Amino acid sequence: MTLAYSFKSALASIRREKWINMLSILTVASSLLIATLTMFALYNVELVTSHLPERFTMLIHLKDVVSAEEAQSLAASLKQRTDVAQVTYISKEEALAELKHAFKDTHSLLEGLDENPLASSIELKLKKEFVAQSATAKIAGEIKKLPGVDAVYYGEKIAEAIYLIKKSVQNVSAIILLTISAGVIFVTYSTVKILFYRRNEEIEILKLLGATGSFIRAPFLIEGSIIGLCGGLLGIVGAFLFYFAVTYRLSVVIPILKTLVFPLGILGALPFIGIVLGLAGSALAIGRLRL
Repeated sequence: MTLAYSFKSALASIRREKWINMLSILTVASSLLIATLTMFALYNVELVTSHLPERFTMLIHLKDVVSAEEAQSLAASLKQRTDVAQVTYISKEEALAELKHAFKDTHSLLEGLDENPLASSIELKLKKEFVAQSATAKIAGEIKKLPGVDAVYYGEKIAEAIYLIKKSVQNVSAIILLTISAGVIFVTYSTVKILFYRRNEEIEILKLLGATGSFIRAPFLIEGSIIGLCGGLLGIVGAFLFYFAVTYRLSVVIPILKTLVFPLGILGALPFIGIVLGLAGSALAIGRLRL
């Protein structure tokens, strides 16, 4: 009965103060839409950078005195490392064949080559979590000390760039989410505070009739939650319209936009996030009031 009254009172307040509530809902919807579009952009950046470590390769040149059996044995031992994802042994003959294939259009450059000047090598692909400057430098240092290894080549700057991009994406994502969340809570806080003082006379009557603090607070909490829910639902509509415009309209002019992926999980969570933030703003607004 109390819960039904609280819902009824909250809905009546939303209808009565429709302009204030509508403005709050639109503000919350805009904030959540900005957060969603930011996450959409960051999600795609994260998607691209997540594939970069798969392209990272470490090349180990072996000394000329190393036989094919010793090289195979070294490759097998490297494969046992916990930081290595893939090991490929490339013999001198295979390296020369690749070189000739690369210069097939300018084969005259290799004319007169009587001996194979290339060294056998081992190509390493590291696991994603180890593709960072500090980790790759440590791994390369350990491998250089192994018998038979002449030199280790890897892209230090590429590894560092991959790590920095991923870290920046995570930091920017966290900052935007915190800023938007604080903004939505503040909007709900201000709205509920205004509505509370506008209903001051009604609240005084309820207090004289013996209503408890929780009985008086409940409609405001529900109202804040409804504002957040409506803002979240409107945010979904705005996000879909944006996605439609990008993938079906702008992609005609810029084809690469067709490859963008929209994180549907965020859309599903948007109403729930709106409710939680609206409830938090309402709770802050009336939490310290003496009833």
